[in-house]
Amino acid sequence: MAKELFGTDGIRGVAGEYPLDPATVFAFGVALGRDAVGAQDGAEILIGADTRESGPWIAELVAGGLAQAGARARYAGVITTPGVAYLTRTGPFLAGVMISASHNPYRDNGIKVFGHSGFKLPDVEEHTIEQQILRLRETGVPAPVRLTADPGLDRQYLAYLASTVAVRFDSVKLAIDCGNGASYRLAPDLFRQLGAETVTLCAEPDGRNINLNCGALHIEGLRREVLAQHADFGVAFDGDADRAIFVARSGKIVDGDAAMLISARALKASGHLTGDTVVSTVMSNLGLERALERERIRMVRTPVGDKYVLEEMVRLGAALGGEQSGHVIFREYATTGDGLLTALRVFEIAARAGLGLDELTADLCVYPQRLVNVRVREKKGLTELPSVAREIACVEQAFGGAGRVLVRFSGTEPLARVMVEGPDLEQVETFSARIAEAIRREMGA
Repeated sequence: MAKELFGTDGIRGVAGEYPLDPATVFAFGVALGRDAVGAQDGAEILIGADTRESGPWIAELVAGGLAQAGARARYAGVITTPGVAYLTRTGPFLAGVMISASHNPYRDNGIKVFGHSGFKLPDVEEHTIEQQILRLRETGVPAPVRLTADPGLDRQYLAYLASTVAVRFDSVKLAIDCGNGASYRLAPDLFRQLGAETVTLCAEPDGRNINLNCGALHIEGLRREVLAQHADFGVAFDGDADRAIFVARSGKIVDGDAAMLISARALKASGHLTGDTVVSTVMSNLGLERALERERIRMVRTPVGDKYVLEEMVRLGAALGGEQSGHVIFREYATTGDGLLTALRVFEIAARAGLGLDELTADLCVYPQRLVNVRVREKKGLTELPSVAREIACVEQAFGGAGRVLVRFSGTEPLARVMVEGPDLEQVETFSARIAEAIRREMGA
């Protein structure tokens, strides 16, 4: 069932422009409120936001729509996406709304919706709400409701996170890059509470500097600080703090794949890695798969997107899953990827083992990987492009099982994405260029 507004991660766009213009945002609030009130009288909906300058007015329009439908809004203010998911499933809220565009620039924003279960809404429910939005946006008059943040809500979330850790970090020096995003207060507070000495970077949001040359997508500044401060660990979060990327004492970058390897070994050793299985995506490095194989741990791959990872984890009953980008899901503790929780788990494992991230990832051999984007006129299946299919088959034959090829289309742009991975960098670059050129010849823009 095709959807116009909802993608794999809610509604996303440029703030102030369709589908995040005032009329559509207000209609979303009305539609969600009607859906909630139909399920429960006096329904209460939680709203949270990251630090973008558009967050407050979007939140107030959503609250206004909810009020018109007879539902009540409660505002958490600036909080992480996993914080909204946690509070929604543990509190009196029928649903939770997070206003964030994650790792995107400040001009973008988005609306993510969680059910009381803490999971994102199923496609069928999103479709129903979307149909109402499209009808309502033509007739409704936006009427925002002024909101005041409840300071107790993020405290509840931090208390929960702290309760999941059985050790303290009194002797740990930690550098934290908050990306001028949702974790700017929460992350330093959490780790100081647990005894760590913290060096905080990019924790002065001004509404426009979220993710600006900082955070999980721009790790260089954190790496420099870890080395300069002789810190034991560094961690960087994205705008809504549902992902975390680490820096080891040596300056080595430790991504989501490496975090999953560290966590999988520890969970298996403690008997908590259900089915000895880890769920990841097609983008996870072949080196992770090989390292897990040596530990007799199976890795199951899904399409790109933490939504698909979580669906497969639920289907398999898996305890651990995630993405190379830093989304890691610990099903014992959360229904979403959570950067703060991931950092707690990784640092706890290191503390118990008396090791650093360098030692914990020493045997992870990361295969060279190249991703080439090709702008296309249209999106066709590979079966309709014989020359591209032949080129891919030739590359796969040359690899002989020692490498991988993945060709997929972007879900949001007219791009074909070519990913090639193998043991030799020169070979990887040659093969990725050959496949990309075949695509350009067939349907390049």
